[in-house]
Amino acid sequence: MNPAVQKKAPGLSEDRKRELLLFLSEHDLEINNLELLNLAFTHSSYSNEMRMHAQSNERLEFLGDSVLALVTAQYLYSHLASVDEGVLSKIKASVVSEESLAEIAYSFHLERFLLMGKGELAQGGKMKKAVLADAMEAVIAALYLDQGLEKARGYVLSFISSQVEKYLDDKLDFKDYKTKLQEYIQKKRKTLPSYKVVNQTGPDHNQEFTVTVTVLGRTFGPAKGRNKKSAEQEAAHIALRELKIISEN
Repeated sequence: MNPAVQKKAPGLSEDRKRELLLFLSEHDLEINNLELLNLAFTHSSYSNEMRMHAQSNERLEFLGDSVLALVTAQYLYSHLASVDEGVLSKIKASVVSEESLAEIAYSFHLERFLLMGKGELAQGGKMKKAVLADAMEAVIAALYLDQGLEKARGYVLSFISSQVEKYLDDKLDFKDYKTKLQEYIQKKRKTLPSYKVVNQTGPDHNQEFTVTVTVLGRTFGPAKGRNKKSAEQEAAHIALRELKIISEN
């Protein structure tokens, strides 16, 4: 698309307004700008398939990721005063991971409010972890932009605090292979794993990333994922197996 073309927010019908107000009511939230909330639920496949020069939730997801990270880090810092930085980082990585956010989104039935193209819908897009996790982050950003940081903080803490408790009770078992690989390498040498995107294919709403990881002079992979995060996790998983740091049946 010509970058000079101005993208617009998706249309907002009266029926759609009622759906969004239902979401706000169910979660005891207030967002005055319903167009912003609508955008948070708009997957890129929707505007692409409808051939509209419309925005998607990708920019909001970018912002929401940072707000989520800030609120979670501050919560961990304040509530786990005796825990060192390394453990705090591991807890944070787990509770804000794609798997964790998708679990929360499932419990919120977030898929009911997503706008998505028919092609992506036919592939089960509304229940894909990456899609749901991105929508969670986009909603956080919409709330932040409309109501400010304190309201966004309250919303994040309404679900992230329970994820932290589950982690501490060993009831949250999301595999953070990247952190495990990094910890292993740093014990051996004061270096970090290096991830590289070697290929990226598919339309905006259905991309596939291919990633390798280089550690201790060896390159592992390639690994594929629907986004960079998941591809990097799988590349780290491969490296951990081949370095015999983990064993799996």
